[in-house]
Amino acid sequence: MKNKTKLRRRILVAFSLVLFFSFVLTGLIFNVAIRLRISQEGLNLIEQDNASGIGTILIVLVAIMFVISVIASYFLSNSITRPIENLGDFALDIGKGNFDTNEYEFVDVELENLNSILNKSAKQLQVYDSEQKTFFQNVSHELRTPLMSIRSYAEGIKYGLMEPKDAGEIILTEADKLADLVTDLLYIAKIDNISTAYTFTETDLVEIMRDSANRQQIMAEKNNLRFEFDFSDDIVIYNCVAELISRAIDNLISNAIRYSKSIIKLSCIKSNDYIVISVFDDGDGIEADDLPHIFERFYKGKDGHTGIGLSIVKSIADQHKGKISAENPTTGGAVFYLILPTN
Repeated sequence: MKNKTKLRRRILVAFSLVLFFSFVLTGLIFNVAIRLRISQEGLNLIEQDNASGIGTILIVLVAIMFVISVIASYFLSNSITRPIENLGDFALDIGKGNFDTNEYEFVDVELENLNSILNKSAKQLQVYDSEQKTFFQNVSHELRTPLMSIRSYAEGIKYGLMEPKDAGEIILTEADKLADLVTDLLYIAKIDNISTAYTFTETDLVEIMRDSANRQQIMAEKNNLRFEFDFSDDIVIYNCVAELISRAIDNLISNAIRYSKSIIKLSCIKSNDYIVISVFDDGDGIEADDLPHIFERFYKGKDGHTGIGLSIVKSIADQHKGKISAENPTTGGAVFYLILPTN
């Protein structure tokens, strides 16, 4: 392994050597010039002594200039390395979990740009850290509710306070909710992981929507619901993470199944700049108070499930630089729009 040296020392040594050799060379040139003059013009002894004195003075001046240059080089090296050390300390603080931004101002454009990037990274990590803390607080609450219910009914069976069959059905229902919740939480953790790398591929969105509807056909029929399809083309190709888009559509359709009365309409229309995916249900619509918040994580509207499904759709839309929205049509029901940019 190579020996490491401080940048300040390297700059100081480099400047000092350059200046040293420059001054020495200058002094040698003057000395040579004086000696040539003495030999060519045949100066007398006094004049020779004067010329030699001038040479000596020149050497002393060179030495003084060299010392001054070394001192100047030291301060110059400090002015270059001190900002780098400050940025290094700032990066170290970020690594320790201190995401407070700094107000450094640098003369050099490169250092100013680097500082701006570090400040931006600190802000992003601060937001991410805050979201993770809130996420785990909400997770603990959401997991505790079904677990307490399961525990209560299990104790009821143990002490003979409840009919085993009735309590068992409730326990199974709560266990299914818990399983769905854990699945959603794991999916959120995967989406929110800033180090996760996704592969974008050319995917047929119409096929994804048909497959999603087929997977949930049994549940729809159980609720006496039917699907209607409105696709502008047989295929709509889009460069995306197919797994994520499929999950978003699954969540929108399962949400529609929960609230629809008889029909769910699926649409996929492609224009020059956007692809618009819509999922309509003929239910009672979304409460006006809930409408601005339904995509917030852990927010439960009327008859809400876990408050996670629609927030996952929003995260997936954000991953693809798209938008998700919802509204209540004047004809009744509710419709969700997933808008994906094609450029």
